[in-house]
Amino acid sequence: MASVTFEQATRIYPGASSPSVDHISLEIQDGEFLVLVGPSGCGKSTTLRMLAGLEEVNEGRILIGDRDVSNVAPKDRDIAMVFQNYALYPHMSVRENMGFALKMDGRSKEEISQRVEDAARMLDLSELLDRKPKALSGGQRQRVAMGRAIVREPQVFLMDEPLSNLDAKLRVQTRTQIASLQKKLGVTTVYVTHDQTEALTMGDRIAVLESGVLQQVGTPRELYERPANAFVAGFIGSPAMNLHTFKVEGDQAVRGDAQIPLSPATLAALEQEGASTITLGFRPEALEIAQHEGPGHLPLLITLVEELGSDTYLYGALEGASGRHAAPAGDPDTELGNQVVIRTTPGVSPAEGSRIFARITPGGLHCFSTSSGLRLPQ
Repeated sequence: MASVTFEQATRIYPGASSPSVDHISLEIQDGEFLVLVGPSGCGKSTTLRMLAGLEEVNEGRILIGDRDVSNVAPKDRDIAMVFQNYALYPHMSVRENMGFALKMDGRSKEEISQRVEDAARMLDLSELLDRKPKALSGGQRQRVAMGRAIVREPQVFLMDEPLSNLDAKLRVQTRTQIASLQKKLGVTTVYVTHDQTEALTMGDRIAVLESGVLQQVGTPRELYERPANAFVAGFIGSPAMNLHTFKVEGDQAVRGDAQIPLSPATLAALEQEGASTITLGFRPEALEIAQHEGPGHLPLLITLVEELGSDTYLYGALEGASGRHAAPAGDPDTELGNQVVIRTTPGVSPAEGSRIFARITPGGLHCFSTSSGLRLPQ
């Protein structure tokens, strides 16, 4: 087992005008499960491939334990990788697939058999060892790919979106198996996904990337409750945090008919940067329906009600606001406009077309600089 360290590691592809991974510095503890997450093209898979030795490190270095592996061949890095597409040999049985790397390493038949059978018991594959991959389900094939990595007993596991080819139900089931298995084995694991729900439920810590730049590293709770910038705020959480640009008028943030009071610390930070606008965020569960209009309440016209059994989501348009504002963070294909999402309990469902008032619960407001996206003091 070993720690993993990125020191200002950079990858610039030939002919590219900007780095795909830009001076990333990150320390992963021995035995830790770290998830790299971000939208498509953010550099997370490139970062993983740099660690695997499949991509060149143009600047900086990468260490496994105390050993600089920046220029070490992939086969000599003592890592095992699990791919999105399983990469199983179709003509080999499950047993042969799982033991192939050990066979190439010159291990004895007895050792190979023992390791394969131990891993198969761990992954509930014992009855499938003599089958070919074509006779397996997608989830079973993914477990075989996991078993092939486990039998090598590497210092580091690398997983590149291993669940993306599975259906939704199987994805949920398999991610819990992977997380519990990693804890049982205690092997340092770096896991890449674009699915922030996977990141929140699986990782000891999460590293969020955007455009090749590391945005924030922390526990799932830290990223959810205190995002460092508007991008992380909009990316982490489902449904996404409500993010809107407000004008600053006196000690209030104003958008349409909504007026949100700002703290002295926030106002001082805005004054220091000479800003006349502010980006405010509040999660759907941080809003509650108010009986009457009051200070700081958001007037909303309900446009859609989604009943999901255990939860109800209300979609409302902020009254008095006009125009569309591109999300300052989060999915670049999403325009928030004046939409506000409220998460509430079943049975609390105003009719579509009705007018309501929503208030932000204490501690539920997040303030960000509109220009830099960084979190402001509150």
